[in-house]
Amino acid sequence: MNIHEYQGKEILASYGVRIQRGIVANSPVEAVAAAKQLTTETGTSWYVVKAQVHAGGRGKGGGVKLAKNLQQVEEIAEQIIGMQLITPQTSAEGKKVHKVLIAEDVYYPGESETSEFYVSVLLNRATGRNMIMYSTEGGMDIEEVAEHTPHLIFTEEIDPSVGLQGFQARRIAFNLGLSGNAFKEMVKFIDSLYNAYIGSDASMFEINPVLKTSDNKIMAVDAKVNIDDNALYRQKKYADMRDIREENPIEVEAKEVGLNYVDLDGTVGCMVNGAGLAMATMDLIKYAGFEPANFLDVGGTADAKRVETAFRIILKDPNVKAILINIFGGIVRCDRVAQGVVDAYKNMGDAIKVPIIVRLQGTNAAIAKELIDNSGMPILSAVEFQEAADQVKAALS
Repeated sequence: MNIHEYQGKEILASYGVRIQRGIVANSPVEAVAAAKQLTTETGTSWYVVKAQVHAGGRGKGGGVKLAKNLQQVEEIAEQIIGMQLITPQTSAEGKKVHKVLIAEDVYYPGESETSEFYVSVLLNRATGRNMIMYSTEGGMDIEEVAEHTPHLIFTEEIDPSVGLQGFQARRIAFNLGLSGNAFKEMVKFIDSLYNAYIGSDASMFEINPVLKTSDNKIMAVDAKVNIDDNALYRQKKYADMRDIREENPIEVEAKEVGLNYVDLDGTVGCMVNGAGLAMATMDLIKYAGFEPANFLDVGGTADAKRVETAFRIILKDPNVKAILINIFGGIVRCDRVAQGVVDAYKNMGDAIKVPIIVRLQGTNAAIAKELIDNSGMPILSAVEFQEAADQVKAALS
């Protein structure tokens, strides 16, 4: 579950991480009020107006701007709120901005130059250990840094049996070239950041940039946070941070009815039971020369009601030109699935205007194929993988 920057900073602050302070606003009027309150609390006279959307690279799309007075705060907030923000991490149509964060200016002059760093905490799936990734090249896309200057990216793996050790936090601060009070601040920052990652059951905390201020303080200027969905049952206070306006509406609807659905860019809709078979089905579609329109796992129950719901979800995507149903009858018998498909097709009437290819394999597969072939419905049946691929190809050619 992705959350907004201001929500990520709230979590960080609760674990003792120093953050760039800010107040969220839903309108230009609220933005001005937030700026006034921020001046009272922090003394800042300049403000950063930041679009709150679930995407990185906001500055490149015009979603992060500096305001030097209250009038500019209002003007910029009016420009950003309601805009379709397009960044390297959004689709071509972008994301609508519903709120902005009015943040304090932390790039003030002082005894030393400011510096920006990149720090993230995530799981290294290759080793099964949490990992801190960091770089001196803060403020840049980490992908660009990895491509052009990979020697500037460092990693620190955490042994789960002992957790983050003091020497590791000190090594990070040393590799970032810090000394004196900034060194001590970074050690404390890393320790608190890792505690926030563990304590919130996150799958990623990305802070870009981490700022060394001109008076040698270390703080999080941004926060990109992903909370593990599987842990939300014990993280109810974070579950309430979910903003469904930022999510694909079809995926939200599918989740509400218990379907595992991920929207993709292709033209062949998939309805499968089991994640592994779903991935294999997507490969099958690509080998046939087409692209999958979705990942959809209907689970172990594929009765008529569930199949009909899945049909309706898939057909909400206007790009779908055909639907491939690929079910392995293990727990659920193939003939029951076939009857479910036929009944769902009958119930939906003329709503289905694309070819349906059904490949059933497993218990009672032969009976299922006969049931579909004799249904009188315009449904194509298949038994083998290649046969299903050929049916898809023929239907779309």
